Amino acid sequence: MMDGWLQGVFGRFHYLAPFVVLLLCGLGLPLPEEVTLLGSGLLLHQGRVEFGPIVLVCSLAILLGDSVPFWLGRRYGMSALKIRWVRRIIHPERFARLERRFQRHGNWAVFACRFFAGVRIPGYFLAGTMRMSYGRFLLLDGLGVMLSVPISIWLGKVFADQIDRLHQSYRQLHLVLAFSVVALVLVLSVRSRSRRAAQRASQVLETARSGGDNPS
Repeated sequence: MMDGWLQGVFGRFHYLAPFVVLLLCGLGLPLPEEVTLLGSGLLLHQGRVEFGPIVLVCSLAILLGDSVPFWLGRRYGMSALKIRWVRRIIHPERFARLERRFQRHGNWAVFACRFFAGVRIPGYFLAGTMRMSYGRFLLLDGLGVMLSVPISIWLGKVFADQIDRLHQSYRQLHLVLAFSVVALVLVLSVRSRSRRAAQRASQVLETARSGGDNPS
């Protein structure tokens, strides 16, 4: 149902739909960003968007969405977790593991969060609670976006190309298989008729021999 809805929205709003969906992902929409990026690659394959603009639109939406949990943590700190909907989105139980990563890897933990869907929002919220500067956050998160967004969109395009090729190959294979089945049926039918004709001829010959051996 969600896939069908996304296909309908993306088909009508080629640039706006990816922007809105990716922005909502930063607000806790339970949909992996990669789904939208791959869908944008499909739009690129269909010629409905251009590579540069769709990469820019998706990157901007992701950076804006990532900024929401960061500023939530920076402005309210851990007290924001008292709000039920915030607690559901951010998953406080992951903080202990994230804190260890931040202590071990420092600011580069923010960069790493971009490549792990389950820890993005909690990680950005934690970065805000640790009073990281917004400029540094944008720099680290932006580096991850510069890598992940173009690659994901391009993979979506390549995947769509392969689907089309596979579909065409399947159609060709379907014709080959159909021809092979028909040919096999014809061969088996001819062999069956030949075998029956040989059996009838053998029976006639045996009958003739039996009649010739018996005295009249």
